[in-house]
Amino acid sequence: MSKEKTVGHSARDEILGKLKRIPKGAMLPRPAMPPLREISLDREQMVATFIEKLTREEGVVCRVSDGSEAVARLTEIAAQEDLRKVMVSTDTVIAPLGLPVWGRERGITVLTPGDFSTRDSFRDAVFDEVQAGITGVNYAVAESGTIVIVHDAHQPRLVSLAPILHIALIPTTRIVPTYEQAVEAIYGDTKDIPSHVTFTTGPSMTADIMGKPFKGMHGPRRLMVILIG
Repeated sequence: MSKEKTVGHSARDEILGKLKRIPKGAMLPRPAMPPLREISLDREQMVATFIEKLTREEGVVCRVSDGSEAVARLTEIAAQEDLRKVMVSTDTVIAPLGLPVWGRERGITVLTPGDFSTRDSFRDAVFDEVQAGITGVNYAVAESGTIVIVHDAHQPRLVSLAPILHIALIPTTRIVPTYEQAVEAIYGDTKDIPSHVTFTTGPSMTADIMGKPFKGMHGPRRLMVILIG
């Protein structure tokens, strides 16, 4: 037993010693990527794979050609879902669409995080008042149908996580083949590492209660995606 303790202690010291010798802030080399089929997909194949995988996870996907068609599709969704109040992000996908004006023209209250003077008032609105959150997306992963959102002042987490319906707008140029490409794009620049990133595949679902799948326990019950381009 004494010998086993000595061996274990020596192995621990060796590992800790290696970690201590790594220069502070240094990035460890990543392992080589496996030869996945998705890496060789062209743009249209990535779009088709993303749609297939997300639809399999009960996400709803439609495709439009440009921003004006995206807004037209939002109008249809608002009518179908009887949306009267929504929260929108102000990221680079959403901001150019002019959704506050769009909402006023259609009798829909369009709120943004910047409309709130306190965190508590924003939290209460996004959980209890709005019927949907509308956001852009930084990346979409073809291999799994996953959307990736980098959070900042223009893209608070609760806009996509709190409302019962999440409507995500994604330029097709932001679809990447695998998780590795998305992670590399986000974390490759060590000078500007985001504090929060969300990876979402389909509506929120859990089976923690009685072992039965239940949607919406920890996030939106439904996810609608509008692909632009």
